[in-house]
This record gives sequence, C-alpha cells and structure tokens, in this order.
Amino acid sequence: MLDSRSDRAQARRSTTISEPDLIPDQTPRASSVAGGILRTARPRQWVKNVLVIAAPLAGVRILEPAVLLDTAIAFAAFCLAASGVYLLNDALDIEADRAHPKKRTRPIAAGVVPLRTAYAAAVVLFLASVAIALLAGLGLAGVMAFYIALQIAYCIWLKHQPILDIAVVSSGFLLRMIAGGVATDIRLSQWFLIVAVFGSLLMVAGKRYAEILATHERTGEVRGSLKGYTRSYLAFVWHTAATVLVLGYSLWAFESSAGGGNIWLSLSVAPFVLAALRYTQHIDRGDAEAPEDIALGDRMLQAFALAWIVLVAVGIYLPG
Repeated sequence: MLDSRSDRAQARRSTTISEPDLIPDQTPRASSVAGGILRTARPRQWVKNVLVIAAPLAGVRILEPAVLLDTAIAFAAFCLAASGVYLLNDALDIEADRAHPKKRTRPIAAGVVPLRTAYAAAVVLFLASVAIALLAGLGLAGVMAFYIALQIAYCIWLKHQPILDIAVVSSGFLLRMIAGGVATDIRLSQWFLIVAVFGSLLMVAGKRYAEILATHERTGEVRGSLKGYTRSYLAFVWHTAATVLVLGYSLWAFESSAGGGNIWLSLSVAPFVLAALRYTQHIDRGDAEAPEDIALGDRMLQAFALAWIVLVAVGIYLPG
C-alpha cells in the first residue's frame, strides 16, 4: 500500500511541468525568420526571370560581354523585385492564408516571419531592385519601378478583379522580356512583342483555367477573381492566345528566312509548335497552375525547347 502511494507521488513529480515550460517562447529565432523570408521569397520562381534573355538572344547580341552583363543585371533586379512582391502579397493575405488548409503553413501565416519584418523585407527588396537596375541605366530602373508599382496595385486590389488580374500577371512576363531589350538597348520588333504578349497570356490563362478546374464548386474560395470566370471563357482565352502565339512566331520565322536561303528559322517552327501543343496539353488536363514546374519537370517539353533553341541559334548566328 505504501509502495503504491509512493509510486503515485513520484509519478506526479515526474509529470509536473516547471513554470518556465508553461510559457512558450513566442519570439521567432533569427535563423528561423531568415529561413522563413527565404521561403517566402520563392527562389524556385526565379526561373521565370530567364525571360530577360529573350531580346538579346533574338537580337543576335547575347554573346557580347556588355550585353551579357546588362542582361544579368536585369535578371537580378527581377529576382529581387519578384521576391518582394511575394513577401508583400503573403503579408496582405495573412488572415486568408491562416484559414486555408495548405497556405496556413506559409512562414508569414504560421508566425515564423513577423508581419512587420515581412513588410520591411519587401521594401528593402524593392529598393534594392531599382538600385541594381540603375547599373544598367535609367531605362531599366524605370521598367522595374513600373513593375513594382503595378504588382503592389495587384496585391492590394487588381488580383480580385476578373480580366484585370490576367492582364497584370501577363504583363509581368511581358515586362521581363521588355526589360531585357531596354537594359541592353536592343530594339524590340513587332513580331517579338506579339509572341511575348500572347505567350504570356497563354501561361496566365492556363494557370487560371487549372485553378478553376481544381476548385469546382468552391470557385472563389482560393482566388476571388475566379468568381468572374467560367471554364468556357478561360478555354476561349487560352485557345486564342495559343493560336496567335503560333501564328505570330511562324510569320516571323518564315519572313526572316525569305530571300536569304536560311531554312533553319523556318525549321524552328516545328519544335516551337510541338512545344506549344505539349504545353496546351498540360493546360487542357488542368495541371498548368505552376508553369515553372512544367518547365522544370516535363522532359518532352524540354526536348522540344532544346531543339528549338538549337535551330534558332544556328539560323541567327550561322545564317546561310
């Protein structure tokens, strides 16, 4: 009997929690905050910024050291600016993210990154982006300032407005391509702009189409602007964008080859069309919500892209 009482007393003592243990440490560690900021900055998304190379590549000047340097500056400026946008967006959406089954684990929503720290980091990244862009000239700095202002408006209001949200996100891809031309002082042709505009529209419309397929009856819970779309409307948009994209590129390639005896650019139409068909296959299946994941994970698409790059490079740099 005495042994039983003694055992129970010892058990109570062993399970007693000391007073300091009752009060969890609510202050995030500096290392966890830094890691949270890095996660929120989404480095994986930086692959989109490779689009700045499009204008120098098309302008047959990508191998010039000065052009390469200015292109690298444009790439770095967009990496900083885009990361700042992600921090701002997650900070503004903190309450909605906390109510979301998946997004509640994001560093800001989970409390790993304090709200004030997120806003401060976003401002620092925005300023650093413009400052770095100045190294390539006022033109690139102006493009970056416009991009940042547009994205801030998107985070605050435009992302909830149907059509406008697609236009703004598409402009992000377009501005990356324009920035490559502005930074390197390369004139952008009308064909380049047509391909850039409708290529951007294809990716964004495909992204929204995948989102609306995923939400089904819960349309609007994930993204407010989805309430203004239907599956048929978004299908019309990406069908149109894909058509104009292929037509625009084909006309440029055939026009560039005409009279010069250079068949390589004409041949590049084949892998370009196959790549477009492959990507639209992803859209039609509803798995194009993250274009960067498709670009990094689809081996067939990568093969088509590599064949296209080789043919264009041969056609541009080794004419005749």
